[in-house]
Amino acid sequence: MVGGISIGSKGPHNQERRFEIAARAISGAIIRNMPLEDGGCGIPVLVEGVNDEKALKGLGFRGPIEKINKGWDTSRLVAYLHSNYSEIRPIDGGAPIILLMDWDRTGGRIQTSLRERLMAMDSPVDEALRNTLLRTMKPEGRTVESLLPHVPSLGPLVERLVSDME
Repeated sequence: MVGGISIGSKGPHNQERRFEIAARAISGAIIRNMPLEDGGCGIPVLVEGVNDEKALKGLGFRGPIEKINKGWDTSRLVAYLHSNYSEIRPIDGGAPIILLMDWDRTGGRIQTSLRERLMAMDSPVDEALRNTLLRTMKPEGRTVESLLPHVPSLGPLVERLVSDME
C-alpha cells in the first residue's frame, strides 16, 4: 500500500494513477529535504550523478543533494556521509539520509552496499522514495534522470502536494 493506494509488485497500470503515487512520494521527500528555517540543512538525498541531481532539482528539491560520483571510494563516501549527516535528528523522526539510486540492477547493488555500510555505522537510511519509484515509474525508465522528461507532468502534482503539506 502506497499513499493509501494498493499497488502490486509491478505497480498500477494506469499512468495517471502511477504518477499520483510517485508525486506523493516525491513531495514527501522534498519536505524532508527542504532547508530548515533556522538555517540548518534538510535531509540530504544521495544520488548517483549530476544528471540525477538535475532531475531532482527540476522536480523541486532545494536541499542538499549528494552524489556518489565524487571520485571517492565507497569507504570514504560512507565516512563522509556518516560524519556530516548521521548526527542530524530529523523532526519527523525519520532517517537522516535518503538513498535514491537508480532502480536498475547496478543501482540496486549500489543501494544495497550503501545501506549495509551506513546501517553498520548506526546511520539509518530512508529508502521509501526509491521503493515507490521502482514500482510506479519503471515503465518510464529505470533511472533517476529518466524522471526529467516527466517534470511537466509530475511537477504540478508535486507542487500541489508540497504546498498542502507545508
